[in-house]
Amino acid sequence: MAATSAKRWRRARVIDVREVAQHVRRIVLEPERLEAPAPPGSHIDIGVYVNGRADVRSYSVVGMSGYGTELVLGVQLARQSRGGSAYMHNLRRGQEVSITQPLQNFPLNYGKPGYVLAAGGIGITAMVAMGKALKARGADYRFVYGARSRDLMAFLDELVPEHGDCLDLRVDDEGSSLDVAELVAGVPVGGELYVCGPTPMLDAIRSAWARAGRRPADLRFETFGSSGRFAPEAFTVRIPRLGLETLVPHDVSMLEALEACGADMMFDCRRGECGLCEVKVLDVDGVIDHRDVFLSDDQHRAGDRLQCCVSRVVSARTGGLAGGDGRPAVVSIDVP
Repeated sequence: MAATSAKRWRRARVIDVREVAQHVRRIVLEPERLEAPAPPGSHIDIGVYVNGRADVRSYSVVGMSGYGTELVLGVQLARQSRGGSAYMHNLRRGQEVSITQPLQNFPLNYGKPGYVLAAGGIGITAMVAMGKALKARGADYRFVYGARSRDLMAFLDELVPEHGDCLDLRVDDEGSSLDVAELVAGVPVGGELYVCGPTPMLDAIRSAWARAGRRPADLRFETFGSSGRFAPEAFTVRIPRLGLETLVPHDVSMLEALEACGADMMFDCRRGECGLCEVKVLDVDGVIDHRDVFLSDDQHRAGDRLQCCVSRVVSARTGGLAGGDGRPAVVSIDVP
């Protein structure tokens, strides 16, 4: 079952949809009521329809528009979408959707001697409001924004004039890729590094931060759990104690597949951050593709647990193990 929550749902009207980068749309929603402005780093949950059934997805609040009564989102059409981003990209002006009030899992701490914001790709959506808030307060900050190419960089037309020399663009196909060691070294003593981007980027920064001996509490991050080391593929999951077995299609999460076959699951964030959906791994014929940020690197290597809302299993051949014969992966688990 889902975790209990203080989320309050309300209706919102779509008042604008437009392209702001390749495969990225700026979507403006006007809630029927908004108790307070969305703070930097916040997100909303939104009701979507995927494969003919209701589901929930989370999107960062890029900012507020109008008279502070409208929420701006940035949504990338994911190449390996499970359907949520496709639903969002099909929204049109005048439609109504169901959303929560702004929720906060990635707060910006004020009063630090310096800040570095680092966004990778669509991770920029979590950082736009942070950059605006730091500039408004006169903080010492550096805003690093990286992507494979400039046409993939959403909100660039707004960020360049707003942040000027404080904005450091890192564009792979222009020969200015992100240097993780340099990024970490550039964070002032006592300052904080805020990161949002794909899992490989976050993993590299976390490792560099640890090697540099920096305080763990000064590295703050948010991720989107859809990114992993391997492309998603179908696999089988079993719960021997309950006599359950089901196929997890490539575009469905393990959590969703287990719910559909009758397992009573615990979950909350659906982004690999809260740890509530953790299951025990009893046996695996394949390779676990950990996509969460809840478990430590050592726990990932141990392979005895996983976060079923985002993590997956791939065949031994896909995972690069010797002797992999290409058979679909199978994982046996136990649930709380």
